[in-house]
This record gives sequence, structure tokens and C-alpha cells, in this order.
Amino acid sequence: MSTVPRARPAAPLPPVTGAWLDGDPAGRRRWHTAGAPLRLEAGGELPGLRLAFETWGRLAPDRSNAVLVLHALTGDSHVAGPAGPGHPTPGWWDALVGPGRALDTDRWFVVAPNALGGCQGSTGPASPRPGTDRAWGGAFPFLTQRDQVAAEAGLADALGIERWALVVGGSMGGMRAVEWAVSYPDRVGALLLLATAASASAEQIAWAEIQLGAIRGDPHWQGGDYHSAGHGPVDGLGLARRLAHVTYRAEAELQTRFGRAPQGAEDPWHGGRYQVGSYLDHHAEKLVGRFDAGSYVVLTEAMNAHDVGRGRGGTRSALAGVRAPTLVAGVDSDRLYPPYQQRELAALIPSADGVRVVESRYGHDGFLIETEQVGRLVAELLR
Repeated sequence: MSTVPRARPAAPLPPVTGAWLDGDPAGRRRWHTAGAPLRLEAGGELPGLRLAFETWGRLAPDRSNAVLVLHALTGDSHVAGPAGPGHPTPGWWDALVGPGRALDTDRWFVVAPNALGGCQGSTGPASPRPGTDRAWGGAFPFLTQRDQVAAEAGLADALGIERWALVVGGSMGGMRAVEWAVSYPDRVGALLLLATAASASAEQIAWAEIQLGAIRGDPHWQGGDYHSAGHGPVDGLGLARRLAHVTYRAEAELQTRFGRAPQGAEDPWHGGRYQVGSYLDHHAEKLVGRFDAGSYVVLTEAMNAHDVGRGRGGTRSALAGVRAPTLVAGVDSDRLYPPYQQRELAALIPSADGVRVVESRYGHDGFLIETEQVGRLVAELLR
């Protein structure tokens, strides 16, 4: 009897990738194209760099009111607004951005880029490789958080923003936010770090390696060169998402919501699913429809590489250079980025005001869901 979990067939699924591609509706996106190649921390360079980004509000004449919002692994530039052409999902922090909200767009100019290596308009594995008629695919170079932040600094330059009033990010976005504060301390006016860490832990890398193995083990992966094929590694990407989503939520929430209940009339003893299995299938299908497996690999490897102290004399030395007033917040039920990691950040950043606790039953995803609590932290820093 096989013990390998079977992915439930899902339709409709994209045969190759869920990435935004040239020719798709632009939606609210704008683009920044770098004028020079980006030299990469791991060696080599990335030519033809382009970042997709969205903005809300109006930049003040003195350019002092700009706020940088940085997304997590499978997020994108669409922080606020409805789903629609070019945007398969509503804004992932919609409750925080807009008139009268914590990031009040009558006062603040909010900028959200799609991370370098991503798949919603920025240069990534699904993007055309310069000088060829093919996607980058498996030839896309290894990126670190510092490379991504360097690209975002180029975007800030292009917008004429010398200093952000606030840089805010959670999870992978928090990694980039802390890199901003260490790499460009004079350009960060305030800093909000949510459910993130100074460096990726062994357990975080371990969970990520299993997800990478699921994608690379899909027969349609083809070393990452699947974009011109008739089918992409959607099964592997779906399996990676299922595993990741379990780490994003809390055990108590899953037990309360689903327990051992079967899905509808399905019988788990005869090929049917439990409710919790159906829930994971749903999230896998959603992600496959809007994401690219190559980007998932590139961004996950960048998260594994995250270590703010690398080449800077260690974590303590690196964080000692942060000058911005800082709030660090952890989610009390987070088992992926547990609160001890936020306590380390707060203890080593001289300007940090202790550790704030976001109370949530949702685990790591609490930083996305508990917008009222997060909004109070944003307002405190921008007051």
C-alpha cells in the first residue's frame, strides 16, 4: 500500500506557470527598469533588471512622506485594492492602506515593490532572458536579500526618495526590512519588523528544503527550464504550498476549525479527504494559479541565505548600526518564526522599543490577518 500522499486533481490549473507575463493586464502596476546591471552578492550580475511596483497616495514636494511596504514569500506589489485584471487576488494588507487607515493615503505615499526574483512583474525566472527568446528558467542567478534590497534602493532613487519615513515588512518582507536598515541606515526613518528574524534558523531552512525538494522532484521541473514546455511543475509547487501552509498556521486553529471531520460526503477510509486536507488542497490550487515554481525556488533560497550578520562581524555588530526608531513584533502562536527570534532582534537593535506581541490564533499568518493590532504599531511609529 502506497504511503505517498496523492494530490487531488485540480482544475483549472495553468499548464506552465501562474506568473504575470508581458502582455497580461498591467492592473495598478508601474515599472522601474535599472540602467545598469546589478552586481550580486554570490557573484556575477543580473542585467536587464525590472521591478514592478504599486503606489498609493501622493509624494509630498519634499519627498518626506514615503512608506515602503515589503511583502512575504508569495505576496506581491498588490498590497491594497480589489482583485481584477492583472491582480488575481485582493490586496493582502488592504485593511491597512487607504484614506483614514493606519497607512493613511491622504497623508502618506505608500510604495510596494514586487521582490526581485518574484513572478508578478519583476525580473524572475519566468522573465525573458536578455539576448534570447526564452525565459531565464534554471539559469536565473542565485539571489540574496541584500541583492533584492539593492534593487529596491534603485527604485527609491528613481522615485527621488532619499529617505523612507517608514520601512515595514513581515516574514520575508521583514528580512528585507532589516537589511534596509543595516545596509542603508540613513535612508530609513522608522522600522517595523513583524514575525521575522535576524537570520534563518536551521528549522526554517529544513522546512524550506523539503518544499524545494517537492518542486525539484516534480518530473516537469526540468532543471527549472519548463517555461517553454507544455506543462510546469504544478504538482510539486502545490505540495510545497501544502507543507508551507501548515507551518503558517497554528495547531490549535487547525484542530478547532477542522478536527478529524471528513470533507462533506467524502470517506477518508476510501480515498476521500478530511476537511483539513481539502483546506490544504484549496490553498495549493490558489497558489499554483498565481505563482511560478521557479520564483518560489529563488525566493526560498534567498530566505535560507538570510543572515544580517554575514560579512559584518556577526549579528550583534550588524544590528548595532540600525539608527531608525524600531518596533519589533512577534505573533504569540507563531511556530515558524517563534517569538524568541523577535526578542533577539529587539535586544540587539539599540533603537528598538522592546518586543510587541501580536495576539492571534492564526500562527505565523497572524501578521497578515491581525490588521487592527498591526495598524496600531504602524500608527505608533508614524505618529
